[in-house]
This record gives sequence, C-alpha cells and structure tokens, in this order.
Amino acid sequence: MTRLPDRILQALDRFNAAHPWDHNAHYHRWILRQLPRRVDSALDIGSGSGDLARLLATRAATVRGIDSDAAISAHAQELTDPATPVTFTVADALTGIPDGSYDVITCVATIHHLPFTDALTAFRDHLAPGGTLVVVGLARPTTPVDHLLGAVAIPLNVAMGWFKSKGRHAPRPLSMTARTRPAEMSFPDIARQARGILPGVRLRRRLFWRYTLVWQRR
Repeated sequence: MTRLPDRILQALDRFNAAHPWDHNAHYHRWILRQLPRRVDSALDIGSGSGDLARLLATRAATVRGIDSDAAISAHAQELTDPATPVTFTVADALTGIPDGSYDVITCVATIHHLPFTDALTAFRDHLAPGGTLVVVGLARPTTPVDHLLGAVAIPLNVAMGWFKSKGRHAPRPLSMTARTRPAEMSFPDIARQARGILPGVRLRRRLFWRYTLVWQRR
C-alpha cells in the first residue's frame, strides 16, 4: 500500500501540473526593489522568455538578455515591443557575455547550471563600479532550516497555484518549459564560496526552493 506521505506528494504533483505558476517570476518584483530607480544598462543572464528583461527596461535605458537556447531567445524577441530597449542574444553565460560593463546584472534559476565560482567571477568582472548583481538560485536542501522551509512552502505553493489560476486549469508558463536540472550545491557551500568572491555579499534562503544573492560593487 502507498504510504500517506507518498499519496500527498502525488496529489501535489497532480495539482501543480493542473495549476502551474512560475516560482522564478514570483521574485521578479523583489529583484526590482533591489535596484536603483534608473540605470543606464542592465544584463539578464539566462533570460529565457524575457519577462525579467522587459521588467528591467522600466529601470534601465538599455537591457541585454542572453540565453543559450536559440528558440526561446527568438521567441523572447518576438514577445518584446520593438520600442522597448531590450535585445536578446544567443550566448554562453560564461564566455558569451557581451563586452562592456553593466550597472545591473541579474541571473535567475541559471547559475546552478554553471560552474559556480567561474560564473560569479564573470558576473563580478562585468559589473560597473557601483553596480548591483542580483541572483535568484536553487540550492540542494541539506540542513534542518532547508527542510523546514521546504515543508512550509508546500501548502503555500498550492495556495499560490490556486490563486494565480483562479481555481481553473492553467497552461504551463513558457518560462517553465525548459528543462531544469536539480541543484547540486548546498546553501552553506554557496554562501561560503560567494563570500570569497564577492566581499560583503548578502545571501538569504527563500521560500519556494530558492535563495537570493545581492552584491554591490564599490
């Protein structure tokens, strides 16, 4: 017989499939609150369908989005009003960052696909003096706090899915169609390595299986 916890998890999987919502987009407005009201340039790494890049255009004079997926980058450009100062480029997140420095660099649910220290170093090196780096990432749960936050997130995840779909079956958001591999690094390891590269960095565990990293270059 299937154990009750397994039944609950299976029921949650079925509910989430019928009422999906984007855990990453949930943090987009929070990202904006970490930024100055106006900046000259912004770079979104792993830009996907372009939702965050278009939001950044409300703060930045120019926005570049890069993603390794050619199809989703082309679709992101199609979704973007030509009058919006956003361009999307197919590029590697480490070696393909466009030349120059940026006042804002964002990276959402992408860095766990990359060599972590190499990625942070590349982001740091492309950040202009006074610029802001914001990362929303995934970590492998290893501590009691991680597991507690995961348990708390389950009913909240159901509530958010129900609210956002108004109780109806909803299509899967485009930004969630790409394959995402599980995170391998724990939050303590992420924090330790980040502090070695970005002095003064601020990190915090978050709900919905995410953490945030914010750093300002002096």
